[in-house]
Amino acid sequence: MSAPGSLTQLAESYLDLRWHLDPVEASAAGVSAHDGRLGSFGAESLRQHLAALKAVRGAMEDLALDDLQDEIDRTALLNDLRVVMHRFGEEAPQRRDPAFWVSHALEGFYQMLIARDRTPAHRARAAGQRLDALPGFLDEARATLSGCPRIFVQTGAEVARAGVSLVEEVNSAYGTFDGVCASAARARGALETFAAELEASADDAPAEGYAVGERALNFRLAYQHAVQGTAVEILRYGRRLVEEVEADLGRLAGRIAPGGSWQDVAERLRDDHPAPPDLVGEYAAAMERARVFVQDRDLVAIPSGPLEVTATPAYLRPVIPVAAYLPPGPYSSDRTGRFFVSPPAAGDAAALRDHCTHEVPATALHEGYPGHHLHFLTAQASPRLVRRMLYSPATVEGWALYCEDMMGEEGFYRSDEERFFQRVALLWRALRVVLDVGLHTGTLPYDEAVRAVRERMGYSASHAEAEVRRACAEPAYHLAYAVGRREIRALRDAYRRTTGAGAPLRAFHDALLSYGGLPVSLTRWGMGLDA
Repeated sequence: MSAPGSLTQLAESYLDLRWHLDPVEASAAGVSAHDGRLGSFGAESLRQHLAALKAVRGAMEDLALDDLQDEIDRTALLNDLRVVMHRFGEEAPQRRDPAFWVSHALEGFYQMLIARDRTPAHRARAAGQRLDALPGFLDEARATLSGCPRIFVQTGAEVARAGVSLVEEVNSAYGTFDGVCASAARARGALETFAAELEASADDAPAEGYAVGERALNFRLAYQHAVQGTAVEILRYGRRLVEEVEADLGRLAGRIAPGGSWQDVAERLRDDHPAPPDLVGEYAAAMERARVFVQDRDLVAIPSGPLEVTATPAYLRPVIPVAAYLPPGPYSSDRTGRFFVSPPAAGDAAALRDHCTHEVPATALHEGYPGHHLHFLTAQASPRLVRRMLYSPATVEGWALYCEDMMGEEGFYRSDEERFFQRVALLWRALRVVLDVGLHTGTLPYDEAVRAVRERMGYSASHAEAEVRRACAEPAYHLAYAVGRREIRALRDAYRRTTGAGAPLRAFHDALLSYGGLPVSLTRWGMGLDA
C-alpha cells in the first residue's frame, strides 16, 4: 500500500467517524447514507467516538510519508482531529449550550429541504425519520445539559421557537408522504415543549459560564488556525487594528462630510437602504457586479456553480442578523451555494439600517465572488481529499476579508461611501478580535460587549445581541477574520518578494486557493515561502 493511499484511507476513516458522530454534517457534505439520523452527543456516545478518534490519530502520526504535499495534508488532518477532540472533550458545547442540540436537529431538517441531489422520496423518508428521532434526541439533550449559562439558554429557546416554522415547512413539503404529517406533529410538540422549558429556566440560569478560557483559545490558535501567537498577543493586534481603521475612517469621513465624526457620517449614510421587498434583489445585483468584475480583470479562476440569493430561513435569523453563506456539499452533485439575507422583523426599522446600500457591495463580494462561494467551489474541486473537506476559519474568513481590501485596490468600489463602509466592515472584524478574546478570557463582560458593539458600530440592539451571542458560542471564530486577513496579506508580500512585484495577482490567488481552506501557514510551507 502506497503512503498517499494510506493517508487517503486514514482521512476517509476520520471522516466516517465524524459523520457517524454528526450525521447532519454528512448530509451537508452531500453524503446521503446518514440522512435519516440525528447525532448522539451523550457521554457514552462521545466516549466511544473520542476513543476511536484517538486511535485514528495514532495511526496518522505513525504513517511514513516522503512527499511534502502529503505531509501538509497529514498535518492538517491531525490538527483538525485534535480540534474535534478538544471541542467535545474540553469545551463541551453538548453540556453547556442548548442551541448546540437544537441547531443540529434543525440543520438536519433543512438539509432535507434543499438536497436537490436526492430524490423527493428519499428526502421525505429521511426527513420523517429525523422528525421521529427529535423527541428522543431532545431527551438526550436534557440528560446531558447542565449548568448552562443564561445567554445560551435564551438563544436555545429563540432558535427552538423559530424552528417550529421549519418543521411546518418540512410538513408542507413532504406531508403527503406516508407518516410525515404525524411525525411533524410530534416533532413540533417536542420542540415547543423544549422551548418552553428553556424559557422557564432562563432567569435562574447562571449569567457566567460561556467563556472557554485563555488556554482553550490558545489551543485553537495553534491547531485550528495554525497561527503563531497567543490570545493575549492576538488581542494586542486587534486593538492596534481598531486604531488604524478608525484613523482611516476619520480621513474618509472628512472627504464625505467635512467637520463630522466618522460615526456621524455612518449614522447619516445608514438612512440610505433598500426597501424590505427589494433587499434580496439588491444583494443579488451586487453579487453579479462583483462576479463580472473578477472575471473581467482575471483576478482568480472562477469555478462553475450557481449562487442562490435568498431570504434567511426563519430558524436561522436569531443567529444571522444580516447575511451569511452556505456552501454546497463537497460530495453533492448539486453545486448551488446559498447566500442568505436576513430581512428585519416586521416593525424593526432600525434593523433595516444594517443593510445600508453603500455597505451591500462589500458584503456581497465577501460572501460570493471572489469570497466564500468562489473559495468553497475551488476547494471542493481539488483532487486531494483533505483539501476538499477540511478548512480553517482563519483561511476561509481571512480570504473573504482579504478580498474586500483587494477588490478595493483593483477599483471595485464606485464611491467614497462604498469605500467608507468597506472600512467600517474591517473595523467590525477588528473589534471582533477584541470581543472574542475578551469574552472568552473573562476580561470583557457580556453586557459591556453588547454596549461596545452598539456604540462603536452603531448596530441595532437585536444585531448587537446576536453578534455577541455568536461570539460567546463560537470561541476563536470571530477573531479568525482579521487574523486570517493578516496571514494572507503577509503571504502575498512573501510571494511578491520571490516572484517580483509585477507578477500577476491571479497567479498568487490560484496558488493560494490550490490549498483549499488549509491554514495559511501550511500553504506557506507548501509554496516554499519564508515567513
